[in-house]
Amino acid sequence: MYIPPHFGEDRVDVLHQLMKRHGFATLVTLGADGLIANHLPMILDAAPAPFGILRGHIARANPQWRETLAYVEALAIFQGPHAYITPNWYPTRQETQRVVPTWNYAVVHAHGPLRTFDDPRLLEQHLRTLTDRHEAGFPAPWRVDDVPEDFFQGMLKSIVGIEIPITRLEGKWKMSQNRAPADRAGVIEGLEASGDPDQKAVAGWVHARNK
Repeated sequence: MYIPPHFGEDRVDVLHQLMKRHGFATLVTLGADGLIANHLPMILDAAPAPFGILRGHIARANPQWRETLAYVEALAIFQGPHAYITPNWYPTRQETQRVVPTWNYAVVHAHGPLRTFDDPRLLEQHLRTLTDRHEAGFPAPWRVDDVPEDFFQGMLKSIVGIEIPITRLEGKWKMSQNRAPADRAGVIEGLEASGDPDQKAVAGWVHARNK
């Protein structure tokens, strides 16, 4: 990933925070016929240090787990908030007109070998962890134990667990750090005034990144 110095983020705890908060990842691997990409929720375990390990699952019928070349590392992409940035928000536009549109975003790339597992006990543990995490905010969380045992065991047979021991993490926070303070303030004001929750979220990231 191209990362200019002013957009780089290499603090592992900060990268982990984005990966946990925005855990729906794009998994990219290389097969004999080219690149393979799928989209799936992944869980980050911070151990072992320094980068941790990612776990997820895909359908057994999905060929990615079989066709991925073992000697080429996988890439899991975690996308944080993002928004279009119009030059109209830059006060410097009135001074020079030397401004163009751009896009603000935060992203983490996690690299590592793709491994698979289909031990029913490990798969069940993974699914319980994944479910409990995402059901936690509901008034009456759904539980794995809510389904009949025979149905659940049948579902287990239809998936394959995957894990990526992370060997390298890359982070890019492009949040107007390359703009003058007045332009950054204009971006924040414009995003907050949009009324769009996603754009308001980016406004908060711009503010936090440029304190």
